[in-house]
Amino acid sequence: MDLFPVYPLFDIEISHAKGCHLWDDQGQRYLDLYGGHAVISIGHSHPHYQKRLQDQLQKISFYSNSVQIPLQKELASKLGQLCSYPEYHLFLCNSGAEANENAFKVASFHTNKSKIIVFEKAFHGRTSLAVAATDSPQILAPINRSDNIVRLPWNDIDALEKNFTDEIAAVVLEGIQGIGGIHLPEASFLAKIKELAPKNKALVILDEIQSGYGRSGKFFAHQYFDIQPDLITVAKGMGNGFPIGGVLLHPKIKAKYGMLGTTFGGNHLACAAGLAVLEVIEQENLMEQATEKGAYLKEKLKSFPFVKEVRGKGLMLGVDLNVPAASIRKKLLTEKHIFTGSSSQAQTLRLLPPLNISKENLDEFLGALEEVCR
Repeated sequence: MDLFPVYPLFDIEISHAKGCHLWDDQGQRYLDLYGGHAVISIGHSHPHYQKRLQDQLQKISFYSNSVQIPLQKELASKLGQLCSYPEYHLFLCNSGAEANENAFKVASFHTNKSKIIVFEKAFHGRTSLAVAATDSPQILAPINRSDNIVRLPWNDIDALEKNFTDEIAAVVLEGIQGIGGIHLPEASFLAKIKELAPKNKALVILDEIQSGYGRSGKFFAHQYFDIQPDLITVAKGMGNGFPIGGVLLHPKIKAKYGMLGTTFGGNHLACAAGLAVLEVIEQENLMEQATEKGAYLKEKLKSFPFVKEVRGKGLMLGVDLNVPAASIRKKLLTEKHIFTGSSSQAQTLRLLPPLNISKENLDEFLGALEEVCR
């Protein structure tokens, strides 16, 4: 049996990784400015992370959610403390797409309505309703098309007012649009969502799957604005590579048995990974590091003549070049051995390094970018 070829792959086989670097099977070292889609939040092979998982593996790696798993409560408590939502509840699952599917389902249960407002250039996942909410027709199968999705332009208040009717169960948006090219919501746009949602008895879902876990310099990107979501979805940086996702639910949303469920979500190893990430974020002040190093990187990038615009917060940056980004990404990878990310916008380079990346590593990237863009 062979693999189902759905990914265009680089001709690179990574054998091991440490901190902000990866090594291939030929011994070539690579600098990681992409973090595997913003997954690597605390650096590769962090010793505290490894020890947490190794210690847990010696005890128990899995049993079902039919028994008490104290690690789940420990993770929820630590997450509530660090993200400043201690009164919320946590539902654990396995991925960002699954988190969004459950958030949509909860919103529909809570409101007894079925329509969801989403936005252009959004990416919310590749499963059922999550892919319908994603603005990417090429990955949308006919079976996933839904009349329950209302897609509107980003930051368009007039369109929002016109379409936010009492049929709407929820509005979902990313804290910072990631794959769409690193676009922030405007404060006035979020203020209008905050006004219209309760007026129409709808919930607000913040997809913080890529922009959460300290990447923006705050725990959640929406915390730069005056808005408190009803549901927050998380994944990517949550487990530093171990599959884990979650939904944070406002206390007004009441649970009942059978409402949601998962086989693997919140297993012992996933919780150990999740706790390790939160502990490192706290102990190493990674949110402060993201703020400081992101500002440094942004300032340096803006001084380059080939850079048209730099968007984003912290270490979630989109760099608009005056040439197509694909050719620059290829040169950075093949000539300078640096991983960077793409977006749905052809001229945007996406930067999502580990939050503990050093200024020396950032300078290495800046020098390499300057050389390949000459």
